[in-house]
Amino acid sequence: MQGFRQEEGIDYNEVYAPVARLEAIRIFLAYASFKGFKFYQMDVKSAFLYGKVKEIVYVAQPPGFVDPFYPKKVFMLDKALYGLHQAPRAWYETLSTHLMDNGFMRGTVDCTLFIKETVGHLILVQIYVDDIIFGSTCDRLCKEFEVVMQKKFEMSSMGR
Repeated sequence: MQGFRQEEGIDYNEVYAPVARLEAIRIFLAYASFKGFKFYQMDVKSAFLYGKVKEIVYVAQPPGFVDPFYPKKVFMLDKALYGLHQAPRAWYETLSTHLMDNGFMRGTVDCTLFIKETVGHLILVQIYVDDIIFGSTCDRLCKEFEVVMQKKFEMSSMGR
């Protein structure tokens, strides 16, 4: 089987992954600008590969990578792949769990917004699939956030 040939209800039940709306990003930027935040952007490299697949999924060997000794063998996935229907949800669950394990709270209205408060300071993190924008009233919180993310994921920092 290949990811695009999966059938809902048989191969997976839930694929929905929250995605930030343009309005939410505009509100995030307006609020952060009003508060004098410095903004940064990061990108997660190969984000979907960090997601864990809960269902049992078998995939055929991809063209060009077929084992000549076992051409009929298939692979059982334990991580999501691009093209797999449930990959976006698996990635979002991995990311949100990591953020919450590190002291962030998920937004109540917008579940792509994560917030962490410390004494007198605030850091806001907005997720758009594998792109992350974040800002804070304190540079130290931004640096700490980058370290927290780079401990678990391979990241590209786009800078300020």
